[in-house]
Amino acid sequence: MLFYAGICQENEQKKLPQNTCKARNINTFKRFQDMTRILFVCHGNICRSPMAEFVMKDLVKKAGLESEFLIESAATSTEEIGNPVYPPARRKLAEHGIDCAGKTARQLRNEDYKRYDLLIGMDRANLRNMHRICGGDFDGKLHLLMEFTDRPGDVADPWYTDDFETTWQDVSVGCSRLLGWLMSRDQIGEIVK
Repeated sequence: MLFYAGICQENEQKKLPQNTCKARNINTFKRFQDMTRILFVCHGNICRSPMAEFVMKDLVKKAGLESEFLIESAATSTEEIGNPVYPPARRKLAEHGIDCAGKTARQLRNEDYKRYDLLIGMDRANLRNMHRICGGDFDGKLHLLMEFTDRPGDVADPWYTDDFETTWQDVSVGCSRLLGWLMSRDQIGEIVK
């Protein structure tokens, strides 16, 4: 038995009375609904979007807002599904004390549009593919990360340049400004529109 958000698994159920398990499940589901849910997206989900995922997780943790967010990442392509974060991206995160162990690439799915409040692409090609996969952007949830900065455009793609420092800078500024935007609009825990 596996309940929403993995809170009440079979081994836990054996330790707790059934009604306790159900109550924990309901509370967890309510907390999940109240969270601001962000999905970062790039082409392969092994460089830029996982960097953004883990930078944003680090920022919200440092701000004491960890329980207010669900932050994940995905790919628009199937090329890297199941692969871990690309080693140079992993090293760049580690240089800044950020661990991304256990992350593997997954593909964006149509149902992700309903599940997340914001779906943040790294470049315009990602955004076009996100529109295609999600069937459009009916609620204004699809954005580029750099839209939240004073330098709109694309996050530098290190796959072709091997310049992970520039990507780090773009992702860091973008995530910091995104968090600031959310906090300034008092959007934490509400659906962002």
